[in-house]
Amino acid sequence: MADNYLEYHREEYEKRKSMWLAKRKKSHAPQKMNKNKSDSTNPTVTTNNINMNKQITTQNAPAAIGPYSQAIEANGTVYVSGQLPIDPSTGSFAEGGIKELTRQSLTNIKNILEEAGTDMAHVVKTGVFLSDMADFAEMNEVYAEFFEAPFPARSAVAVKTLPKNARIEIECIAVK
Repeated sequence: MADNYLEYHREEYEKRKSMWLAKRKKSHAPQKMNKNKSDSTNPTVTTNNINMNKQITTQNAPAAIGPYSQAIEANGTVYVSGQLPIDPSTGSFAEGGIKELTRQSLTNIKNILEEAGTDMAHVVKTGVFLSDMADFAEMNEVYAEFFEAPFPARSAVAVKTLPKNARIEIECIAVK
């Protein structure tokens, strides 16, 4: 009798456990957005559903030289790859010091954003990579020419080496 009692309760326990796990899995599943209804009183959260709208490419910025894109637009956000201070018309670094190099990197970003249908006013985050932090003040002067308040969030770091031994590389994220 004891064996049957334990077996009965084990089966009951396993059934309840599987029902609990199924409920838990269902409640944590990504919610799909119903595009046929627009009910603002019941907003639906969409997770794990990235809409890669398009790859952004322009002749007015240096072409990607590896397995990456100049920029990608996903769900109305434009992610611009790091831009070296390469003049797209010559394929060489802009001539001059860090100010001219910064200006070229930011001009490349500006041109990519224009191709994507947005502009520098819609940049929300930038990343600046310098080969020498001593260049920060001069970079900052030129950087301020391209942005107005409220300024985008920014990271600025010194790195050991940049591609092609560049002195600066700048990337950004913009919204449409």
